Amino acid sequence: MANYKDIVGTAVRNNAGDLTSAKTGELFYDATNLNFIYKNPNVTSAGAWRTGNAMNTARSRGAGSGTKEAGLIFGGDPRHTETELYNGVSWSEQNDLNTGVNDNAGTGTSTSALSFLGELSPGATVENESWNGTSWTEVADLNTARDFTAGAGASNTSSLAFGGEIPASPGVTANTELWNGSGWTEVNNLNTARDNHVGTGIATACLAIAGSPNSALNESWNGTSWTELADLNTGRPAAGAGGTYTSAVAFGGHPGRAQTELWNGTAWSETTDLNTARLVSKQRGGAESDNTSAIAMGGFVPGGASALTEEWAGIGAPIGAWATATNMNTSRYSGAAAGTTGTDALVFGGSIGPASTDTVNTETWNGSSWTEVANLNLARNQFGGFGTSTSAVAIGGNKNPGAANETEIWNGSGWSEVANLNSARRLMPGAGANSTAGIVFGGLGPPTYDLTESWNGTSWTEVGDLNAARYQIGGFGTVTAALAFGGDDTPDNTVTESWNGTSWTEVNNLNTGVKDMAGAGYNSNTSGIKFGGANDSGTTANTEDWNGASWSEIGNMNTARAGIGGAGNSTSAIVFGADPSAVTVEEWSGSTILTKVLTD
Repeated sequence: MANYKDIVGTAVRNNAGDLTSAKTGELFYDATNLNFIYKNPNVTSAGAWRTGNAMNTARSRGAGSGTKEAGLIFGGDPRHTETELYNGVSWSEQNDLNTGVNDNAGTGTSTSALSFLGELSPGATVENESWNGTSWTEVADLNTARDFTAGAGASNTSSLAFGGEIPASPGVTANTELWNGSGWTEVNNLNTARDNHVGTGIATACLAIAGSPNSALNESWNGTSWTELADLNTGRPAAGAGGTYTSAVAFGGHPGRAQTELWNGTAWSETTDLNTARLVSKQRGGAESDNTSAIAMGGFVPGGASALTEEWAGIGAPIGAWATATNMNTSRYSGAAAGTTGTDALVFGGSIGPASTDTVNTETWNGSSWTEVANLNLARNQFGGFGTSTSAVAIGGNKNPGAANETEIWNGSGWSEVANLNSARRLMPGAGANSTAGIVFGGLGPPTYDLTESWNGTSWTEVGDLNAARYQIGGFGTVTAALAFGGDDTPDNTVTESWNGTSWTEVNNLNTGVKDMAGAGYNSNTSGIKFGGANDSGTTANTEDWNGASWSEIGNMNTARAGIGGAGNSTSAIVFGADPSAVTVEEWSGSTILTKVLTD
């Protein structure tokens, strides 16, 4: 009988206690507690849709190609020529199609795609355009004109077109054509003629899914012929899809469907619905490698064409979590911090309670221990900070009595006083990559400020105001790309604003209104986390993740707290202190490991 070493190739490691160096998937024996232990990644057990930034042009009945990190949309009703590119955060307008079209099909990637067939005015077309990452070029036409068709393909040199509607007799068709980069060849037809269906995969291995009127049919192409496979659970026309012929996701459809289904190569299973029900048409996550990633873009909702974007993250996405870290040397609350990650940070100032004595104390964090370094020149609390552990700025705050306008910069070994803020204030955040460039926004003087000031390493300049004056707000980012969220101008404030270097724009709100929280999003306004704080219900451990378009609730801190500080980014951050004073620290990791004990 084979033993563990025969099967795996190595013996089970024996260790006195937890083996911290164990690799993911490694089995070891804890000789102290007499347990076999296995470590594996902590991942999601179900997929979910998340709102992304809207397209520039609302549309339905268009086509798409690429992935949710690099996706393309083109065409759409009524005969759009506009092409847009998605970079995983936002859409940008690209060069137009040569001919406006709707009910077309799309295949390929964001840099190598085809748009073919569709509806012109009047009737269907045989036209075919090729995208090279910059512009569209008309290339060889198909043999049979049709619209409401579907396609699959990896690039602009290898694609398949199948099914559709021929406006004149005979109507719905099963016709299939193969593109080799220079011409179309008729190959074996679908088993069942249909239109308003969707395809996903490549030219030699793909699926034809759903269709009109409420078809649940599913056929697989092997490069030579079509084979009928297990049907969808819910028949529908005008759905979207992504993935391969063995691992796919289908979503949306007519009339206003939100249902999402996963294909495992054998059967479909229902999973989490779209956030917004809609007719999606043939827009898809076409070049995705499996059913764990896709994008739904545009479509038709009650009231007309939509510009909505949703991103699909399937089973197996990493789950983040907070873990207790080494305590600071000095207890505090309402301190400030700077740092790029949760293992490289600088903490400074704050108040030591319950007497609320302001401190000048500064400490550095290396991921395992705290070290006291040179103190601030001015003791203060409720102030802003930004930068790194070697190049940081401390701004304003409460210096008992009154608001401060003093600014200090950190050079890795000591603090130096530099030019003051124009408006003294406290309870505001800062955002910046280092001590030479950043911004500070909002705060309390009094009055409650909407003011933003920009730092160039030498002096402060007033720039575009926040749309909503507030204090005790959270923030992160850089001098040209920052985010402001929550605050205390209204109860349970959820307002979020994005800074582009010139002005603030209101974007999607927090899920839970909060003030006196912290944030971590070094060097970005498109990726970060917000954590802790207080609202009308008391202090909170709530943590939310920002993807550049929307907030999503993720794993809570272990301890609810307000009056905190934080530093890092969306995948690695720390939170420290708490009102009325604490030395406790927690560390955030965007991906975590589960430990499973296999024996009692």
